[in-house]
Amino acid sequence: MGPLIPQDIISGDLNFFFALIIGIAFGFILEQAGFSSSRKLAGVFYGYDFVVLKVFFTAAVTAAIGLFFLKYLGWVDFNFLYVNPLYLWSALIGGIVMGFGFILGGFCPGTSLGAAVIGKIDAWFFIAGMFLGVFIFGIFYPVFEPLHTGYFLGNPFIYDTLGLSQQWFLFLLIFMALAAFAVTQLIEDNSTRFKELLYTQKLSVRYPLLFAFILSIIILFLPNQRHSYANEMSRNDLAAAILSNERYVPVEKVVHSLVHDVRDLHLVDVRPVAEFNTFHLPGAVSVPLENILEKTSEDNLTGTGKTTVLYANSSDKADMAWFFVTREGFKNIYVMEDGLNKMYNFLFSTPDTLVNNNNNMTPEEKFVQNARKWFREGSVQSAVKASMPAPSAAPAKAVKGGC
Repeated sequence: MGPLIPQDIISGDLNFFFALIIGIAFGFILEQAGFSSSRKLAGVFYGYDFVVLKVFFTAAVTAAIGLFFLKYLGWVDFNFLYVNPLYLWSALIGGIVMGFGFILGGFCPGTSLGAAVIGKIDAWFFIAGMFLGVFIFGIFYPVFEPLHTGYFLGNPFIYDTLGLSQQWFLFLLIFMALAAFAVTQLIEDNSTRFKELLYTQKLSVRYPLLFAFILSIIILFLPNQRHSYANEMSRNDLAAAILSNERYVPVEKVVHSLVHDVRDLHLVDVRPVAEFNTFHLPGAVSVPLENILEKTSEDNLTGTGKTTVLYANSSDKADMAWFFVTREGFKNIYVMEDGLNKMYNFLFSTPDTLVNNNNNMTPEEKFVQNARKWFREGSVQSAVKASMPAPSAAPAKAVKGGC
């Protein structure tokens, strides 16, 4: 199912279900289109029936246009698409062998199975020949291996091989398809044999062809391909969010939430995993900065029903993480101002002697002392003394303009 499994949209098991449904639908359409007849399939090679060519071109153009616009809109990532490795010699020889088989037998592997299911005897012989060829290839693979793996060219896209942009390649593909439709239509109109085989009402293709031509012009003159996603925040909104500094959550609020177990904040530690394992705030989850945009990180950024707060030792990495996820369209994401460095200073910069002078302490000082005691004696007692990062000699300032 294309990129759906790598992006965790569907599971591998569910993929088999969809494959079964699509396979049944594909076989039904082949049969309804008359592709179970070897005469119709071979007709393209004998110059009297070009339905197969039209179907193949239509499928190729439809898939190419769909992928082009889905990629342009950011809904499909080509990095998730599997591209068959190209071994030049095996591709050429295999194409020639399959072409001769198509001409002589009137079937390709898919259509032969469709025809066999409805009892076509010639299709059964075709399938038997296929299995015999596979058996011979497997038994004598060491002999065929140099040919099979010869001249490896990687996993190229055809437009890269031809040195064309995607727009120009797609434009030429559509133009080639339109030209093929027009030429083959003229041949069929003058073919007595085709008219004898025609048993359905002739459909006008004038408007679909005009639509395809207009679409090819639009593709050619589209602006440079955007590398964005459907929910991505606009540049103006992102700039306004960066300049407003409303993304920062004061350290005091985070400390208050932890000490009083308010549980209204979802803390996300964007430091490396090794630093997270050495020390992290209670209840925090680890999502390293380099993994912040991975699909597996999405659940740790959304869906908690709480305010998500990113933090690191300072604001630098957390600000970068905020920029990335906000640009992708994530909502309700904030940054702990100046990170763990500021939290350390806030909790431990005041001398402990104030603990013995409770009568002279302000409410703010009492809050700091209670928080300090909680951090030292509470749920993080074993880690805080040995592992809580000390403030650097020159604590980094919070980023005020994005990353």
